[in-house]
Amino acid sequence: MTARQKRGAHRPVALCGAVTAVLLLAGCGGGDDDAKPSEAPPVASASASAPATSTTDPDAADKAAVLAAYTSMWGEQMQAYRKADAKGTDLKKYAALNALSKFEADLAHMKKNSTVIRGDLGHSPKVTALDTAGKLPKATVQDCVDLAKWETLDTKTDKPIPLPTSQPLRYVATASAEKWPGGWMITDYTPDGARTC
Repeated sequence: MTARQKRGAHRPVALCGAVTAVLLLAGCGGGDDDAKPSEAPPVASASASAPATSTTDPDAADKAAVLAAYTSMWGEQMQAYRKADAKGTDLKKYAALNALSKFEADLAHMKKNSTVIRGDLGHSPKVTALDTAGKLPKATVQDCVDLAKWETLDTKTDKPIPLPTSQPLRYVATASAEKWPGGWMITDYTPDGARTC
C-alpha cells in the first residue's frame, strides 16, 4: 500500500464514495479519497413553550424529526468509526440504502487499512428541502462538516495520520432522507470537499 493510499483511508470526505459517511474521511469530490463523519451535536428542537402563531413553520415538527435522525445517524456512525466496525451500534436504525452502503464501505476500508477515528466531527445541519405531500415524504439536509477536532489513527503504529494538505477543514455535505413507517431514514450522503463552508 502506498502512503497516498493509506492517507486516503483516513480522509473525512474521502470515504464519500462510500459516503463516508460522511465525513469521517474528507474529500468526496474525487478520486479514491475516504470520508468519515463524527458525532453531530444534539439538534435543538422547537421550544414547546413557544406559542403557535400564524408565522409558525407548519413543517417544524418534520424538520426537527429529520435533523434528529441525521444527528442520531452521525452518533452511531462515529461509534462505528471509532472501532472500524458497525457491530453493537444502531447505525441501521437511521441509515439505509446508499447512505448505509457508503458507510459500510468506509468501515471495510478502515478495517483493511487498520485505521480508526478519534476526536470529533463538527456539524451544522439544516433542512434545505422538505416534501411531505407525496406518498413518501422526502427531505434534504445540508451540513457544514468541521474536521478541526478530527483525527485518523493508524492502529498498527498508534500514530495519527495527517489530513492531506489539500483537504479543507470545513466542507459541505448533503444528505437525503425519507420518511419510512418507523420514522425518518437517511438514504444518501454526499460530502463535497470542493465546497467549503
